[in-house]
Parts: sequence; structure tokens; C-alpha cells
Amino acid sequence: MSKAFTKETDDGAEDDDLALPAIPPGARNYMTPAGYARLKTELFSLIDDERPKVVEIVHWAASNGDRSENGDYIYGKKRLREIDRRIRFLTKRLEVAEVVDPSVNHGSEQVFFGATVTYLEASGTKRTVTIMGIDEVDSAQAQVSWVSPIARTLLKSREGDELKLVTPVGVVDIEVLQVRYPSPSYPG
Repeated sequence: MSKAFTKETDDGAEDDDLALPAIPPGARNYMTPAGYARLKTELFSLIDDERPKVVEIVHWAASNGDRSENGDYIYGKKRLREIDRRIRFLTKRLEVAEVVDPSVNHGSEQVFFGATVTYLEASGTKRTVTIMGIDEVDSAQAQVSWVSPIARTLLKSREGDELKLVTPVGVVDIEVLQVRYPSPSYPG
């Protein structure tokens, strides 16, 4: 069979939907305004800057002749597939995003989306987490997804509440010490 009629594949290209972080059925994709802006900026950067540059490289490499051993062509085509997959992912996520401004709850003692919560475990360990959207979580910044077990336990609780957090190693008693939200920013 001629190579001209075979389809190039990259292990699992058709499975890109399987890599999406799970949104509970019937739930919205909650996101902070900053997280929405970051994803939108990344999408436009891919569409307007990175993809055209890679297309230009692939076009140049294709004009050089034999494509089967042309590293620029092969890598460029692979990179284009990666970029297109990320563009599809971002587009889908932004279409279903519901932007929630956590500052509307500023001053509240109840835990909602966007809250920064300090809690005390029964072992005496004090932890602080910020409840964020699935697509914007950075665990290095002590951010947790609103669908995570700790966030689900904390949501709708208040300062002073004692809760039971179910973990893989058992149930942990926790006490909500403090609930904070970002200050509202007023256009000035």
C-alpha cells in the first residue's frame, strides 16, 4: 500500500475527550474571572500566534521534498495535532464555562465557590485551601477543585463548623477556622 493513502496517527489522538477533567453530570463548569481570562488568552495565543508559525514551518518543510525522513515536517505535523487538540479542548471548556466572581461573597462566613478556607484537622494540622474551577486549579498554590472531596465537604459550611472529611485512609474530623473571599474591585 502506498504511504500516500495511509493515515498518520499519534497514539490516542481520537481519545482527546477522555483526558478532560470530569465535570459532574448536569453541573456547570464554574470558573473565576481570572481563570476564564487565562484560558481565553491561551486559546487566542494558540490560534493567532503559535499555530500560524507551525503551519509556516510545516509548509516550508513539505516543500523540501521527501517527507518520510524530514524531521521538521514530522515534528511540525505532530505539533499541529497537539495545538489543534488543545484548541478544541479550550473551546469546549470556555463554551460551557460559568464565570463566578468570588468577591460577591466578600465578608461572608459561609463557604462558597472561590473561598479561601483555613481548617484544622483533628491531628492538629492547620491547612488553607482555595476552592477554584476544575480547569484553573494549581495544587502548588493550595488550590482545590470545587468537585474535590475537601471542597465538597467544606462547601456551605461556616466558620466554627465541625465536619467529617472522608479520605482514602479513613474519616478525618476537621473544624473550619476562617473563610475569606477576595475584596471586590470597583471600577475607579
